Amino acid sequence: MRRLDRYLGLTVVASTALVLVVIVGLDAMASFIDESGDISDSYTMLEVLLYVLLTIPGRLYEFTPFAAMIGCLVGLGQLASSSELVVMRGAGVSIARLVWIVMKPTLAIALVAFLLGEYVAPRAEQLAQSRRAIAQNPGEGVAGRHGLWNREADTFLHFNALDPDGEVLGVVMLQFDQRLQLKSALRARRANFAGDHWVMHEVVRTDFTSWQTTHNTYETLRWDTAITPELLTMEVVEPDQLPLVDLYRYSRYLAQQGLDAEDFELAMWRKLLQPLAVAGLVLVAISFIFGPLRDGTLGFRIFAGVLVGIVFQTSQDLLGPASLVFGFSPLYAALLPILVCFGAGLLLLNRSQ
Repeated sequence: MRRLDRYLGLTVVASTALVLVVIVGLDAMASFIDESGDISDSYTMLEVLLYVLLTIPGRLYEFTPFAAMIGCLVGLGQLASSSELVVMRGAGVSIARLVWIVMKPTLAIALVAFLLGEYVAPRAEQLAQSRRAIAQNPGEGVAGRHGLWNREADTFLHFNALDPDGEVLGVVMLQFDQRLQLKSALRARRANFAGDHWVMHEVVRTDFTSWQTTHNTYETLRWDTAITPELLTMEVVEPDQLPLVDLYRYSRYLAQQGLDAEDFELAMWRKLLQPLAVAGLVLVAISFIFGPLRDGTLGFRIFAGVLVGIVFQTSQDLLGPASLVFGFSPLYAALLPILVCFGAGLLLLNRSQ
């Protein structure tokens, strides 16, 4: 029985790895082509290549559930086409036993992907976004499409780029009064975090009143704020690429500032539940092999898997905004598609017996 476990496990792992390499390779190539349109004197071809390479860990994490499902369809489909699954069933191996054998390597893959998304992808993604922003927009004005906006009370902030070491480049601060009239505008070439405050350098500040405008320049200026480099990092990196602890902390920070935190709560629950999502999609794939796609061709199995994966991803993308509109918890938005996968998979497996 151990030999059977090893054989099925290696088949599923090899198929999943192959599918993952193909999907991530195609996605990275598309990203490289897209980024090549922004090449300039500062954002060179080498910078584009480094950016794409640094985003690969995040892509591996993102596509693992989809690749696990397609890999399971391909691997088990080949065994079904060669009648090996029929022989296993004839030897007395139950469907439940086969499901558990396939689930073990799949859950191992899900665990590796979770660790990759928790510890490797966030740092690599931050470095990639920072390098690209610095290369594309090194000045101090509000420019470029990769800067970030933030808000603290009545002050709106814009940063052109965040260096991985915690230095921000191109700071703009716009402060408004209670009547939403502009009180002051500040520009700084860069700012460094000093533990409990920021030190801005080469500062130009303009104060507005109803009767005059005051213009001042400073070599350095202290800025006291609750914003830290860690919080800014969470604005640079997409929520799905952040570790769980940071997602929780930043959602709390946004709630304290009176800002919308549902995107970060949804990303937190999705990341926490991703191993279950992998298991649910693989269960659907197994049920297809023993049910509707038992005699199907390899191409049709892949097509069915892609279709199910698209429906799964679309349902997650739709339920996220729906949770904000209709006021239900982001947990339900992340959990409902997974429960549907488990329900559909168990129903099909029950019918196939």
